[in-house]
Amino acid sequence: MITIRSVTITALASAVLATSLTGCQFGEAEQDTSPIVIAVDLELSGSAAPVGKAYQRALDLKVEQLNASGALGARKIKLKVKDNRSDASESLRNVDDFSNDSQVSALIMGGCNECAVRAVRTINEKKLPTVVLAPSSAVASPVADRRYVFKLAPNAVDSAAALTGELRRRSIKKASVLNSEDSYGREGLAALRSEFAKANIRLINDQGIKATETDVSQPVKALTDDKPGALVVWTPPEQAMLAAAAAQQAKFKGALFFDAVAAGDLFLGASARSTEQATLIFTQTMVIDDVIATTPAKAARRQWFQNYTARFGGYNGFSSFGADAVQLIVDAELRAGGEAGKAGRDDLRDVLETSQMDGLSGPIRMTPDNHSGLMPQALTTLVARGGRWRLAG
Repeated sequence: MITIRSVTITALASAVLATSLTGCQFGEAEQDTSPIVIAVDLELSGSAAPVGKAYQRALDLKVEQLNASGALGARKIKLKVKDNRSDASESLRNVDDFSNDSQVSALIMGGCNECAVRAVRTINEKKLPTVVLAPSSAVASPVADRRYVFKLAPNAVDSAAALTGELRRRSIKKASVLNSEDSYGREGLAALRSEFAKANIRLINDQGIKATETDVSQPVKALTDDKPGALVVWTPPEQAMLAAAAAQQAKFKGALFFDAVAAGDLFLGASARSTEQATLIFTQTMVIDDVIATTPAKAARRQWFQNYTARFGGYNGFSSFGADAVQLIVDAELRAGGEAGKAGRDDLRDVLETSQMDGLSGPIRMTPDNHSGLMPQALTTLVARGGRWRLAG
């Protein structure tokens, strides 16, 4: 009996030893090594190329960081990027191609509002979870018609509320608005009208300009001739800088305000003189080096800012949204897949719909009733001083 037991114990010990010696090999064989493939549709050429390229740099850097972190186990993230040439029809062809690729888990789309809206039907039909970086609310609302679409850019209503609050704080009673003639520009003008009415601020005049317009001097002159206390510029970055220069040329003495979509590079370069003391509504990430890192989220934002500036020699405000889009998708993929590995598109969508994180852009919360995740408190007030954006106050 003793002999039998001794043999049994010896055999068990040998088995345990063998397992400990070869367990890594067995474990590696059982680990999921499938790539997390994220398709990307961006404006890398054409009129919106500056923002599209900023997104691409951010996506590449974030993927590199996550792949090197070891947090994904044996898995790696792979991006499949296509240029939509700032054209909605080309974007739709890209989305169609991506949706038919069985390797693709999810899609990230850039800042083109029309591109995202036109792609909704294909995205829904092909059940392709998509995170969009464009700002128009029509991208992700109504949710019932956009079950697979999620938005990360600032919301017009939140930006208008924050901007109006700053006007009221400065006791500015009259304002004029220059807005882009696209879905987000019109949405912004409507939001400002509503907020101004509540704050008893008079909208003296408004002018719309085409997204491709390169000469804004006439509409800016028409707006500043009315001598408003503030000129609100609700356009993309390039036009916002042109508007600032035109306002300076028109000898405008009032305050200059920019909506979040006007955010671009941290350093204002040639626009420094015309934008001095201008106000921008945006996230803290743009000026995170001015913020004391009192929380893990703020520390992560500071590290991202430093890594980005070290790699690219400057900082672009939109970069954090691209990085957060990658993080959202990867987190959802890991949560949805669990030990089984690669998640299906429907599983991924379901997890995205309840995602919460303190992202690089700020707090992000998705719900079944709201697919636009950036929270209002992510926005803050920045001011241009000495050729760069700074935290106001």
